[in-house]
Amino acid sequence: MDKDVRPRQVARLLAAIALTLVAGTIAFRATLHESWFQSFYRTVITVTLTGLDSVPRNDDSRIISIILVLAGLTIIGYAGAVIVEAISGGVVTGALAERRRERTIEQLRDHFIICGYGRVGRRVGDEFRAADVRYVVLDIHQDAIAAAREDGALFLEGDATRDENLRRAGIERARGLVAASDSDADNLYVVLSARAARPELTIVARASGADAERKLTLAGANRVVLPYTTAGHVMANLVLKPQVTAFLDVVTTAAGPELELAEIEVRETSSAAGQTIRDLRIRHRTGALVVALRKADGSFDATPEPDTPIGVGDVLIGVGSPEEIQALEDLFAPHETVAG
Repeated sequence: MDKDVRPRQVARLLAAIALTLVAGTIAFRATLHESWFQSFYRTVITVTLTGLDSVPRNDDSRIISIILVLAGLTIIGYAGAVIVEAISGGVVTGALAERRRERTIEQLRDHFIICGYGRVGRRVGDEFRAADVRYVVLDIHQDAIAAAREDGALFLEGDATRDENLRRAGIERARGLVAASDSDADNLYVVLSARAARPELTIVARASGADAERKLTLAGANRVVLPYTTAGHVMANLVLKPQVTAFLDVVTTAAGPELELAEIEVRETSSAAGQTIRDLRIRHRTGALVVALRKADGSFDATPEPDTPIGVGDVLIGVGSPEEIQALEDLFAPHETVAG
């Protein structure tokens, strides 16, 4: 509801009361020839349905009394409606908005779930929005919910360690989950629950130390991030290798306007599967550069040679402008995607 609706309703109510009292006072003054105060008093008594000060002496004043009684009933009814709406309107509107959010979440596919929307979780959300990736925030704290609402994110208020809340967030249909709570124990519970629900789900978790990192890995997290350790590495590299760090910051930030890093998995239906980098003329056809190749067995080739074959299940790490990355993705797209 528009935030100006209720003030307008109150203004209309006050204007109706004032107009009724003024008109009634003038009418009684004209028909009964009483003093202004007595006419005003008679009007107030009549409009508020308290009763009649005395039976009006003529038909004109009786008609005025009838009109004022009907006006008083209307004003009282309208005032009651405004009060009820002011009390319950926020609750009803909030319930409807929550139901709309839940219906939207129920329709999501291949989205991400952010469990914990503190400083780390909000930064993850920033990157997801910059990359135009759909995600759902799941948190129980009011400040986190307020931040998610301010960011325009889909959110659910609830304890992320509970299985039913993960199901509400669509874990059966999700592409991945980020456990970003400030609590290592909460992240551990989230990872255990998520891994039990979806054995193939990609899970990234936050940890405060090496011990928590080990436990989260054992619980099923694919990757574990230690914010303080990562921050220390970045700060050291900013001093020792400032240009390298600046380059990595540009290519790994989704909002970076110059260069992007992308990972592209080679599908069985891709026409590029089985060919070499030289055969595909990747640099010439797309402008992007293949900087690494992860083979299907999990090994990495950080400097792939032009004659390196690209097989099904391999993952290319490419760097280039957004347009060049798009051309690279199109080159390795499955047949059905290209046809569509």
